[in-house]
Amino acid sequence: MFDQAHRLRQIVSSIRTDEEKTRVLAITSGKGGVGKSNCTLNLAIALCRAGKKVIVIDADVGFANIDVLLGMTSQKSLVNLFDCRTKIWDILQNGPDGLKFIAGGSGLQDLLTLDDTQIRYVVSQLQELQGYADYILIDTGAGLNAQTLRFILSADEAVVVTTPEPTSITDAYALIKLVSNRNKELPIRLIVNRVATRDEGEQTAEKIRLVAERFLQVKVETLGSIIDDPSVVKAVKLQVPFVTCYPDAKASRCIQQVAAHLLNVPYIRGEKKGVRSFLQRMVSLLRS
Repeated sequence: MFDQAHRLRQIVSSIRTDEEKTRVLAITSGKGGVGKSNCTLNLAIALCRAGKKVIVIDADVGFANIDVLLGMTSQKSLVNLFDCRTKIWDILQNGPDGLKFIAGGSGLQDLLTLDDTQIRYVVSQLQELQGYADYILIDTGAGLNAQTLRFILSADEAVVVTTPEPTSITDAYALIKLVSNRNKELPIRLIVNRVATRDEGEQTAEKIRLVAERFLQVKVETLGSIIDDPSVVKAVKLQVPFVTCYPDAKASRCIQQVAAHLLNVPYIRGEKKGVRSFLQRMVSLLRS
């Protein structure tokens, strides 16, 4: 197992990369039902509208639904790369406003079953995304499980989606604690979804921020909150992103502000970031 893991790390390290920046964010939540996937999708579109090139990877293996939210049927997913013939561009699908996405499937967890030839091919194809996209948003599964944790710890940054409900706050804190215990240096940011007012969003975020700072010695930055808006439910039923379907709705204005806040978070050069570093961390975690 050690020799296999060592070879895999060598494969990733041997692939050259350019200096263009690509930020890899894991969008996650402590529990299901908080609107994580909807936040991911609409945040991605808001970033596209700000002039950024964005890719969403649906990594929620059990409940993949990005294509459903877009009203699309996906024929290919990440697993198609394992045949060593399919190109990364063949599984990238077009969404609204220039968005690109890769539909959910067994994906990266199946690296455990691949031989060296397959691994080299998959890694080389994923590496093509370095510099192609400004942001890669990985929609992880919800909850505290090993698969979700791998994606979070492999990313450059983690964005935790919660709601003002006590159970959601508790689960969000538990997730932050789990992640920070493994990597105190990973930037963790927060989106509070389905708030009645902005004050409620700020109060919820402040609760989590203070507890995380006091007991975990971790700084959690708030990206913003999203008003509980009936337009969101209407858009889901129509299978159209709410920021596209109802651009002037309260929720749409909120997600645009979240995107603006994220765009103002500086990119720190000199750190191990981007697709190559994501792959190195992922395969190391998968083989450990």
